[in-house]
Amino acid sequence: MAIQPNRGKFKLSERPVEQYGLKRFSTAEATVILREDGKMREKTLTMDTLNPQVKAVEYAVRGPIVTKAGDIERGLQQGQKHPFTEVIKANIGDSHAMGQKPITFLRQVVALCSFPELLNSPSFPEDAKQRARRILQGCGGQSLGSYSASQGVDCIRQDVAVYIEQRDKGVPADWDNIYLTTGASDGIVSILKMLVSGQGRSRSGVMIPIPQYPLYSAAISELEAVQINYYLDEDNCWALDINELHRAYQAAKEHCHPRVICIINPGNPTGQVQSRKCIEDVLHFAYEENLFVMSDEVYQDNVYSPDLQFHSFKKVLYEMGPEYFNTVELASFHSTSKGYSGECGFRGGYMEVLNLDLEVKAQLVKLLSVRLCPPVSGQAAMDVIVNPPLPHEPSYLQFHKEKSAVLGALAEKAQVTEQTLNTVPGIKCNPVQGAMYAFPRIFIPPRAVEEAKSLGMSPDMMYCLRLLEETGICLVPGSGFGQREGTYHFRMTILPTTEKLKVLLEKLRDFHIKFLKEYASLEEPKR
Repeated sequence: MAIQPNRGKFKLSERPVEQYGLKRFSTAEATVILREDGKMREKTLTMDTLNPQVKAVEYAVRGPIVTKAGDIERGLQQGQKHPFTEVIKANIGDSHAMGQKPITFLRQVVALCSFPELLNSPSFPEDAKQRARRILQGCGGQSLGSYSASQGVDCIRQDVAVYIEQRDKGVPADWDNIYLTTGASDGIVSILKMLVSGQGRSRSGVMIPIPQYPLYSAAISELEAVQINYYLDEDNCWALDINELHRAYQAAKEHCHPRVICIINPGNPTGQVQSRKCIEDVLHFAYEENLFVMSDEVYQDNVYSPDLQFHSFKKVLYEMGPEYFNTVELASFHSTSKGYSGECGFRGGYMEVLNLDLEVKAQLVKLLSVRLCPPVSGQAAMDVIVNPPLPHEPSYLQFHKEKSAVLGALAEKAQVTEQTLNTVPGIKCNPVQGAMYAFPRIFIPPRAVEEAKSLGMSPDMMYCLRLLEETGICLVPGSGFGQREGTYHFRMTILPTTEKLKVLLEKLRDFHIKFLKEYASLEEPKR
């Protein structure tokens, strides 16, 4: 039967679309769909259905103060009036954002790896080309765009092992124990995932320093582990007190199973460099209590006090003898983000894991394989840090000059920051021995404490919020890192240029004196 032409009252195109079970949608946004009972369709993911562990996560370094700073910055760009002309972000250790220049050799090698045609260019030195060729030969299809093995590119892992042996004056390093990571954070979270198990009183407890880098508390919350705080000794330049470790451990045993101790050395946010004796005490404690040791050593190149030096946990463990070195489980972490390179955006890093049970080691590789591999460009950047130019190579002089300039400037700014803050009434700052931060103690008058409580915020949060709104300076309140009850702090980076840092410190001084007078009946503040 032949198909007859449409002789209905209207053509197909003229009939209401809804009759065909379709809905009209704007090209810009979907029309709200109502149920038959007239009620709007409920969202599947709400604050009530959200994973409670996600809600428990807090990360002060990018918290509400930073969000507010971004809003103010955008307002300034749109012509809004504030009592300042720029926002000075001293909240995060992002060196390049603060004006630090990249290390030329590192960028040359990564550029050559990213665009191999440049290997034919006379503009690049031969030592950079040699490293780029070696890295590319280790990549699938000789391309940085290919996946690597989950543990990382083999030749880069081998270079990391050589670097560790040289750093630790001959302590052996096996490249099979090296895992390249997406920054140090990726490795830290992966190891914590492996360690968390049990229920109730057998739930894994994680010992962390207070003050701490909020990655640790955030990961512990997300993994539903038990956070065990041990307090650093502020009156002793934030040293680690072995008696405090015993106190925290014994108290925690009442409600969880302590299984791991985390150390940050040099310290973040506290800037201390732990002594060799302190490290030995920690390792002996971990040996006696059967604890897994996690040593965050991303600031190992950032030591400024001339009478101090960085001691790796691995080297000290080796020097304690085979009974310790062959038994204590130790994971050490490093990164491209800190040190002298400051290459945060590449997200390069590594961890070395010692004395892992062989079956557990296979499980770690399996866990890492889920995220496929770290960014291969970040792996290449990490390779340059562990395999820099040697004295006989053409790039050495420039590399050494740039590295020394960065670390020299940081050492100078560490001293300026400490000295300036200690001239301000109501502020006490320990020496910034290493890392990239000062963590001064600030006096907040009782009236200001009460006002903050009435506003539902911590006193140092109110202080930092006022500081931002009145001066444009963005710092992080100490409550985001943890602190002893009744004490208040803030963390600031020493990364701004020397000129901008001096402006920041001058504005901070004026604000603090004004703040004290406002809440202390206009009395002259006392130290």
